[in-house]
Amino acid sequence: MTVHFIGAGPGAPDLITLRGRDLIARSPVCLFAGSLVPRALLEHCPKGARIIDTAPMSLDEISAELERAHRSGEDVARLHSGDLSIWSALGEQIRRLDRLGIPYTITPGVPAFAAAAAALGCELTLPEVGQSLVLTRTPGRASAMPEHETLDAFARTQATLAIHLSIHAIDQAVADLTPHYGADCPAAIVFRASWPEQRVIRGTLETIAKKLKEAPMERTALILVGRVLEPQDFRESALYDADYQRRFRRQET
Repeated sequence: MTVHFIGAGPGAPDLITLRGRDLIARSPVCLFAGSLVPRALLEHCPKGARIIDTAPMSLDEISAELERAHRSGEDVARLHSGDLSIWSALGEQIRRLDRLGIPYTITPGVPAFAAAAAALGCELTLPEVGQSLVLTRTPGRASAMPEHETLDAFARTQATLAIHLSIHAIDQAVADLTPHYGADCPAAIVFRASWPEQRVIRGTLETIAKKLKEAPMERTALILVGRVLEPQDFRESALYDADYQRRFRRQET
């Protein structure tokens, strides 16, 4: 018996990996985060599978279901939205499985920031414009932030920011970022990236909060800030320059 933690992707059901799909198809038990994972993915479950929505459950209740499956010798597909490496509660679940001696695997998924970048039609790293991407959030009820991890601190680097789970704090975010990026810095909000109801708001740090108030969005929205969102000009990558010599390109003789 194995618990398979699977990144279900940002929303579109066809953005799950082939490995994730196949693990769902052969697991007689499926636990999924119903508030964020599309139910279309449950169509991959085998006939007669035990399917449990974990949205209203506590960690103790989820752990009890995993223990029950372990005693029954049934593999479990445990679905989380996006990718499991960030804000998935994976760490606390596998810590319990380690203590119980229950084996597990981890299958990565398409993260929300990647789907948001696709919706915006942009690359988040451009030569001489931005080469770093910071994935962060603001404090919330479920999780506080370490004292040194603040928007002000990250903004000092002027790296591109992908701010998760923070749509409720847009005004404070703008106030923290504007002194470092400037009021004219491009900003965007992507609501439910890759879902049918996907929506995009584009603006600057000066205008983005006002635009959000005119078209309110719920918590499943991502804020992106940085010059890469609307570059005026940038140097092309040397990687594909005709004069750039690399080991995969045949040398002229």
